[in-house]
Amino acid sequence: MSRLMGLDVGSRTVGVAVSDLLGWTAQGVEIISINEDEAEFGLDRVAELVKAHDVSGFVVGLPKNMNNTIGPRAEKAQEYGALLTEAFGLPIDYIDERLTTVQATRMLVEEADTSRKKRKQVIDKLAAVMILQNYLDAKGKLIDLLH
Repeated sequence: MSRLMGLDVGSRTVGVAVSDLLGWTAQGVEIISINEDEAEFGLDRVAELVKAHDVSGFVVGLPKNMNNTIGPRAEKAQEYGALLTEAFGLPIDYIDERLTTVQATRMLVEEADTSRKKRKQVIDKLAAVMILQNYLDAKGKLIDLLH
């Protein structure tokens, strides 16, 4: 079996997570620095991670507006997804991630009492984990319904 890669795409960083081989759990991998303004998207590093983790597809967080519309950040996430499709030819799914960064921050502040500096270093990776885990959980529930 192979793994899925979850991505939390921002304008300066991309949080990366991968699933286990069974597709049950998501683990944080790293945060890749990017620069949208200078068209630096970190695809070389993504390629290294795809190979290292035998990734067969991507799950990209889609930060919709609270009224469920697609705004500028969601459009940027879709553009990043198009770059992934072009570069790797692997399937890609999008999952609504409206509140994952808020949830991740809350977890780090309330449950882990993490300092602001440390939060900044791990927030995108944790958001990527939450994006991928939500996707895996939803997919698992769908499979349960079909059986």
